Amino acid sequence: MSSHREAPEIAKDPVADSSDLYAFVSPDRPDSVTLIANYVPLQLPSGGPNFFEFGDDVRYEIHIDNDGDGRPDVTYRFEFHTEITNPNSFLYNTGPIDSLDSKNWNRRQFYSLTRVADGREHRLAHKLPCPPCNVGPLSTPKYADLVRQATYSLSTGERVFAGQRADGFFVDLGAIFDLGTLRPFQQLHVAGKKLFKAEGEPVNATDRMNVHSLALQVPMAKVRRRASRYGAADPASVIGVWTSASRRQVRVLGDRAAADTSTGPFTQVSRLGNPLFNEVIVPMSKKDLWNSLPPSEDKRFAQYVEQPELAALLPALYPDVFPNLDKLTKAKKARADLVAILLTGVPVGLIDGFTNATGDVQADMLRLNTAIPPSRQPDRFGVLGGDLAGFPNGRRVADDVVSIALRAIAGLTVPLVDKTFRPDAATAAVTPGLSAADVTAPFLANFPYLGTPYDGFNNPPAAS
Repeated sequence: MSSHREAPEIAKDPVADSSDLYAFVSPDRPDSVTLIANYVPLQLPSGGPNFFEFGDDVRYEIHIDNDGDGRPDVTYRFEFHTEITNPNSFLYNTGPIDSLDSKNWNRRQFYSLTRVADGREHRLAHKLPCPPCNVGPLSTPKYADLVRQATYSLSTGERVFAGQRADGFFVDLGAIFDLGTLRPFQQLHVAGKKLFKAEGEPVNATDRMNVHSLALQVPMAKVRRRASRYGAADPASVIGVWTSASRRQVRVLGDRAAADTSTGPFTQVSRLGNPLFNEVIVPMSKKDLWNSLPPSEDKRFAQYVEQPELAALLPALYPDVFPNLDKLTKAKKARADLVAILLTGVPVGLIDGFTNATGDVQADMLRLNTAIPPSRQPDRFGVLGGDLAGFPNGRRVADDVVSIALRAIAGLTVPLVDKTFRPDAATAAVTPGLSAADVTAPFLANFPYLGTPYDGFNNPPAAS
């Protein structure tokens, strides 16, 4: 959660598990769009000597749909390979790593970047080095310098980075998956009234964990379709974004005489658009199927958006807190507000000055209106907080997507499509109780935005 270990099969395959996706107009380069796709979730920083890395046998892709059909018009493809410098050492490094070509670094990873558009592949870069994992102050003493060395500005206009970052997603996993407990409301939980006498302190379960990020900064002209103008109300300004990971269909395990081999066409094993979609909306029996399909097939899952299970659970878990939501769910009314937010985009007329609609095709994508400039004073509640540059208009790294999603499911967005519905008083206060302030590694003001990864030596802090 957002998409960490969200489906039974992908939970067994972390290097192909897409955990978070971000898409926003770059505040430091407002003529570009930043796309960040995270993989390999829940990394313990001290997890050596085999530290974390991308999969050499995985094809990672970030897709952009600019005509609303739920199919990619532009794709950026990352493919990796790993080299061992010293085959006779068990160590990740034998001394300080002070550059990307350091002889002390024993296991180096490289990648190629390919842009696919109009049916043509254009390789933008080959054998770009990734930075090492942040091992500790003796092994990686100037980690920020290594990140700068591994951030590339390409002749085609893109900027790119691929490597380890601090996980910036904040969520109280321990509470939410303990029968849907929200610590600020825990004393009202049907099973917690005798156990909890007061509100509880939330715990950021992903704090001090790392991920591996694919980060791109792309000029607007390379993601939008051609149009005579681009304005906040113009469909050509809206793009849909998702990420996927694919593997070869056949893997043959080697024996004493042969190495493992993979063959056959690539098949998709993971994808991610909106945060929490597969995690919370799709039932467990269909999660692996969802991961294998393109967004253009998401009409299959529309029923779970129209009547989400969580909307029925909230009144049951918190009696008398959500009476209006309870009536709405028992009436079996389709949630047109959630369909707009998650599957089609918000059409013109529902929110003053805002739309990110992509048409009638129901597809789970992060929809970003690229004509809406970055906010000078971002609100972590995004569009719900009056900040049109935030989620669900794309997603920025500090957006409180869990609270936004919970409040929407609890009924806060129903009046957009049904003026007669009155959200319950508690709806606007629903939250796990966390914010970006609960992320120990601070976000960066510019590319690649996610904070410096935690190092193994200082995690957890030695003082504790």
